[in-house]
Amino acid sequence: MEWGSESAAVRRYRVGGERRVGSAASAQPHSEAPTLELRTDACGDSARTRKRSAAGSGGAGGAAWTGLSEARAALGLALYLLALRALVQLSLQQLVLRGAAGHHREFDARQARDYLEHITSFGPRTTGSPENEILTVNYLLEQIKLIEVQSNSLHKISVDVQRPTGSFSIDFLGGFTSYYDNITNVVVKLEPRDGAQHAVLANCHFDSVANSPGASDDAVSCSVMLEVLRVLSISSEALNHAVIFLFNGAEENVLQASHGFITQHPWANLIRAFINLEAAGVGGKELVFQTGPENPWLVQAYVSAAKHPFASVVAQEVFQSGVIPSDTDFRIYRDFGNIPGDNILAVLKYLATSDMLVSSSKYRHGNMVFFDVLGLFVIAYPSRVGCIINYMVVVAAVLYLGKKLLQPKHKMANYTKDFFCGFGITLISWFTSLVTVLIIAVFISLIGQSLSWYNHFYVSICLYGTAAVAKIIFIHTLAKRFYYVNASDQYLGELFFDISLFVHCGSLIALTYQGLCSAFVSAVWVVFPLLTKLCVYKYFKQHGAEGKFIAFYFLGMFIPYLYSLYLIWAVFEMFTPILGRSGSEIPPDVVLASILAGCTMILSSYFINFIYLAKSTKKTMLTLTLVCAVTFLLVCSGTFFPYSSSPTSPKPKRVFLQHMTRTFHDLDGKVVKQDSGIWINGFDYTGMSHITPHIPEINHTIRAHCEENAPLCGFPWYLPVHFLNRKSWYLPASEVSPRETVHFRLVSKEQTPWDSVKLTFEASGPSHMSFYVRTHKGSTLSQWSLGNGTPVPSKGGDYFVFYSHGLQASAWQFWIEVQVLEEQPEGIVTVAIAAHYLSGEDKRSSQLDTLRDKFPDWTFPSGWVCTYNLYVF
Repeated sequence: MEWGSESAAVRRYRVGGERRVGSAASAQPHSEAPTLELRTDACGDSARTRKRSAAGSGGAGGAAWTGLSEARAALGLALYLLALRALVQLSLQQLVLRGAAGHHREFDARQARDYLEHITSFGPRTTGSPENEILTVNYLLEQIKLIEVQSNSLHKISVDVQRPTGSFSIDFLGGFTSYYDNITNVVVKLEPRDGAQHAVLANCHFDSVANSPGASDDAVSCSVMLEVLRVLSISSEALNHAVIFLFNGAEENVLQASHGFITQHPWANLIRAFINLEAAGVGGKELVFQTGPENPWLVQAYVSAAKHPFASVVAQEVFQSGVIPSDTDFRIYRDFGNIPGDNILAVLKYLATSDMLVSSSKYRHGNMVFFDVLGLFVIAYPSRVGCIINYMVVVAAVLYLGKKLLQPKHKMANYTKDFFCGFGITLISWFTSLVTVLIIAVFISLIGQSLSWYNHFYVSICLYGTAAVAKIIFIHTLAKRFYYVNASDQYLGELFFDISLFVHCGSLIALTYQGLCSAFVSAVWVVFPLLTKLCVYKYFKQHGAEGKFIAFYFLGMFIPYLYSLYLIWAVFEMFTPILGRSGSEIPPDVVLASILAGCTMILSSYFINFIYLAKSTKKTMLTLTLVCAVTFLLVCSGTFFPYSSSPTSPKPKRVFLQHMTRTFHDLDGKVVKQDSGIWINGFDYTGMSHITPHIPEINHTIRAHCEENAPLCGFPWYLPVHFLNRKSWYLPASEVSPRETVHFRLVSKEQTPWDSVKLTFEASGPSHMSFYVRTHKGSTLSQWSLGNGTPVPSKGGDYFVFYSHGLQASAWQFWIEVQVLEEQPEGIVTVAIAAHYLSGEDKRSSQLDTLRDKFPDWTFPSGWVCTYNLYVF
């Protein structure tokens, strides 16, 4: 193996000169006498003397290499990246319906589409509404009955409608407790005629959020599951195990129905693995974004069965890190059912016939590294094997770098200093690049032009991407001009390649040490560049950065750059919609600019050496600066409107409108304050700035103010997202009067033997209610009858309980226990209950409808009526 070491690598020659290697350099006489140069080292403390050649024979043919053409390098690199982007786009294309319907015994996408249209035709399906509890449930049961009639005699179909009641705590959204009563699950078991002792679960949810038809989230998955049930039931191939299809009716209530099934249904004991079908955003390819816990055989099942794979352990680790404010039923099955699972339908039949399902616990032996290659196939191997591979790669890189860095001082006196100075210059270029894009992002946010890229993603590339690249080039150009002033271009090109290799090697060590399977990405960034360097080294030394070298270099970098672009684009496809609903406290431009700066650092790493190989970078920097400046001016002028009502690619502004009446009671039960209005929340950073021109009454003068003495500021939060959205508006309106009023009362107050106060409450009202608790100074909430008995505070210290019920439910009775350390005249605890009317006539009011109709078509205003009552005890 050629390691590319040079005994005389320390020598620097004038641009165009040749750096000679090893003893060969001393064996070949020069036509001119060597000169001596004294120069003060920018990273050192003394001058060093260098032998330089005024001119050298430039390569095998004897012609001097005079540097890489800037235009040629920039054009080649641009075309290279565009070609890679085109390949990525091709691989990410969705599968579309073509031709006639499939065979009766094959999956028929048109039949699934028909199921979808019927389910969504019922409109929004919130838990507890007739649309969810009656219409959708009856439709599912009818279709299941038709499927049962057509099924093969080899199979047996059993159907159960479950109505569970339960409670649990969850650390999602800062932590809260959930309570549900009489919600609905439709459960179907397809099994061999003689029965089965083991099962694989397929899960979807047919409920939706308020005011949404819930097509992608998650009616489409239920439609797919119905069609899969039909195909499996008519199959002439016998199953070894049962397949349980759970159509759950309360996922949008923060995973309540799945908890009810896995903790209470008798069939839950049969389940050995599950497939959860969930959606984030609209459209896009099906992605495996969670597997486990520690069940590599599930990944192998996906590898064997998936026809159109799209999977990455990177997506899993990003999702499980908590940076994405979302969650799925996967958590419930993992945490409460101790069941492995993944999110891909294609493996269902494979699992139902797998011998490993019988004793799935035996196959728990660590995580898996897995990733697809452009949707063609999946590479998967155990993480312990990944660690071995990673450290082998590290050893190879260390040997390569160590051979240079650890040369005797008389041979490598300057290379080591140049290396670490170059490393510092690279870090400075990356840091200043990040600072530059953050300054731009903060300025854009301050002038009210956030999310200009939301509907025009390439605006972010032209604004932040070009700024990041230009800054990196600028810093390295300064280094080349003022520090490496007399260094050979070839020497610098090789030096900064080694620095990039060192950085990725360090990243590989850090990620592997942390036990992250995503470390394979860093391994790819070390292996292929290192192999490329070893293959083209001799040619580069002889001929410089000529066209043939560039072609081979691009070819060697093809795999890491292609896969990274593939991965980066998939991440942006997921993150962009989320940034459009991330609340008022997180500037989305700052987040996106940071991500783009990070991507730029990665993608530019092995092209930094081109800055030093090129004759000049002036035109490139000028072009990038011009593109950035023009885009910046266009963004500042508001040219790029962030929202769109396009049916093919909707980018709506989400607004919540709650027409409410608030009533505050004192310690004696007297009403001390009452008001009514429409509480308005815009769940992105732009607030109401784009709404005010269309609805002038919604402006800064009606900004809502926090009630400091009330839990969660005295507002009827549907979920505890108050820490994400601190800007809201309160438009005065008339009092609401729903027909189904909320009843809340203190049933009993008891002094316990352990000096605490037990308060028992009873509440009844609509299908969705929120209960809030704040203890006073000198008091703590020690336990309650909810969840596992231990109160879980939300962010900010208040306690939040999410309650829902199905069509019919008895009054909700529960207790809390307050430990009183020091009695206060203002009481020991403040509680509040909010009633949310999400369906039927009660959810509407004339003022709410009038206001909602004023919103432009690029918005999604979701409105309902609610009441808020606060009490002190």
